[in-house]
Amino acid sequence: MSDPTLPIVPNPNGAPAPWQTAPVAPMPAAVLPPQGQPVAPGPMPAAYATGGPRGDIQEKPAWSISGILALLVDLVLWLGGIYLIAANASNASSGAGGGGEVVIGIVLCIIAFLLLTSIKIVSPGDTIVLTFFGNYIGTIRRTGINMTVPFTSPRHVSVKVRNFETHELKVNDADGNPINIAAIIVWRVADTAKAVFGVEYSEQFVAAQSESALRHIASTHPYDTSDPAKESLRGSTEAVAKELAEEVASRVQIAGIQVIETRISSLSYAPEIAQAMLQRQQASALIAARQKIVEGAVMMVQDALDRLEQDHIVSLNDPQKAAMVANLLVVLCSDSRATPVVNASA
Repeated sequence: MSDPTLPIVPNPNGAPAPWQTAPVAPMPAAVLPPQGQPVAPGPMPAAYATGGPRGDIQEKPAWSISGILALLVDLVLWLGGIYLIAANASNASSGAGGGGEVVIGIVLCIIAFLLLTSIKIVSPGDTIVLTFFGNYIGTIRRTGINMTVPFTSPRHVSVKVRNFETHELKVNDADGNPINIAAIIVWRVADTAKAVFGVEYSEQFVAAQSESALRHIASTHPYDTSDPAKESLRGSTEAVAKELAEEVASRVQIAGIQVIETRISSLSYAPEIAQAMLQRQQASALIAARQKIVEGAVMMVQDALDRLEQDHIVSLNDPQKAAMVANLLVVLCSDSRATPVVNASA
């Protein structure tokens, strides 16, 4: 990755240009979709806190006015200048006069050209970042035709909501088991100045940082756990997605990126251990089922003995109770149907 920031070139006399205003906070963007709210980023990684003028650049509004009137005036100037030049060029060349009107026509065309360079068109969902001979002078967010400082270099930056899905990554979870995981990151540009001058390519930067954050989050959580109080990738998807969103937001804030939502899109064991993990899950489920069966059988046997004693149906001594408990547990806990044996002896 190349140098993520570019210096702001000051004016030679050290004073700000007339069209430059003091830096202000980024202008509010469009209303977020109801699917999610922007994620508050965590502390910026220490490696990104470069400081100095390169790291302090922020979006500010550029000077601009409605360009419809300017466009009409520019058209009139072009027509007037061309008419004066065409009508008086022949007279000026033959020495019959009219040279002054030709000069006026040329001046009008020059003014029209200067005015034309100051007209910028902004589409809905887009912004224009303006630089004047290498110096950032502001951003235009107002849609339509705008008139701004002449000879500025425009760069269009989209502020629409975008989504990015990471590749399916193979990562070792907290228990050391290899897993395949992927996520969807919903984001947009909040600070156009940082998106243009803070990093080289904002989309590639978001992709790389999202995959790096996903690897880190996946390596700090187990795939699954039997402890309800412990978070896992499979059992705590909402908490993991929130943690991932905060991690990505803290990494991309240097580029003026705002993370709206993150979701785990794919999660599975790696193929080489998938069969073993499936057997492990089946064994855990079988053990849990057996525990339920044994608990229910013990309760049924206890209830049967209590009812026999309360109703005085039969009086059993301890060896007889032990034999009855053993027979009932065998019948209730067996996988196959019990075959009763009738004792016909006297």
